[in-house]
Amino acid sequence: MNTIYEKVDPLDPDEAVMKKAGDIIRSGGLVAFPTETVYGLGGDALDADASAKIYEAKGRPSDNPLIVHIAKFEDIYRITQSVPEEARILAERFWPGPLTMIFKKSAIVPDKTTGGLDTVAVRFPSHPVAQKFIEAAGGYIAAPSANISGRPSPTNGEHVLADMDTRIDMIIDAGPCDIGLESTIIDLSSGPCMMLRPGYVNDRMLSEVIGEVKKDEAVFGNSSAAPKAPGMKYRHYAPRGEMTIVAGSGDRVVSFITDKINQRSEGTKIAVLSCTKNADRYKGADLVFDVGDAANEKLIAQRLYDTLRRCDEESIDIIYSEEFDTPSLGLAIMNRLIKAAGHNIIRV
Repeated sequence: MNTIYEKVDPLDPDEAVMKKAGDIIRSGGLVAFPTETVYGLGGDALDADASAKIYEAKGRPSDNPLIVHIAKFEDIYRITQSVPEEARILAERFWPGPLTMIFKKSAIVPDKTTGGLDTVAVRFPSHPVAQKFIEAAGGYIAAPSANISGRPSPTNGEHVLADMDTRIDMIIDAGPCDIGLESTIIDLSSGPCMMLRPGYVNDRMLSEVIGEVKKDEAVFGNSSAAPKAPGMKYRHYAPRGEMTIVAGSGDRVVSFITDKINQRSEGTKIAVLSCTKNADRYKGADLVFDVGDAANEKLIAQRLYDTLRRCDEESIDIIYSEEFDTPSLGLAIMNRLIKAAGHNIIRV
């Protein structure tokens, strides 16, 4: 198919473009759209056939559930069996925003949208374009990230075009995403609140509002159970090159990676993801990416997926990444890096 590509103002999108996108969704098609986290690949969440098209376009395993995006809080009641009080408290604090909550689903939500589960993941994004698109499309948009399954998530329209051109009906490009990492996911469907995927809204922020929040083992482990949320079971965010995270004290990390650079086979291209203070120390690497430091951790999040995609563009064979232990986003950043590296970590 010919994919329509429309650029819009991120704060004041063209109403004609929004209507065109909404009409595509209402007719069963797929539209990629911006959010404050990453770009999403949207279809009608209440249409099982549309959800099936999302899985097909991405090459996504069918047991990996989709997130339903809404643009009005009250719309949550139609797609859930019940909304606990703590969910309303969290929504008052963090919605619209980068937080996804999981509830028991109502019968109106197709099993295809939820990966066969009896729960539904719901998010109310804060991006103005996302909100207007969701409203134009009928209020319920199922949307994973708009990339080929397993690849680094898209944080600008060009990333989406590279993966989804000819696969979907339309791409709405509103420029780069503000956060650059997928939303935090918490499970409120049974028992105490459980974090399933870390994000911009960290566990400390959640605990300040509703008390202790536990973390599922899948935050850093490979879960063999059916995933209740995106990012729990399968390898995600991965570049094509072999990736290794090197953890430890700064000098030891630099020394280890430098030795690996010097010992590489002829013709092997190596890239390093480095904090700012170490970026000029990796002599001999083909590419060194200064992704930022703890003082500006949001910059690390914004740059991460673009950096991994640039490694693919430059045909990098081996990627070494430092560990990024930052105060607020460190858990989310390392969650994505560990999954991108296929849990390949060396401690020095």
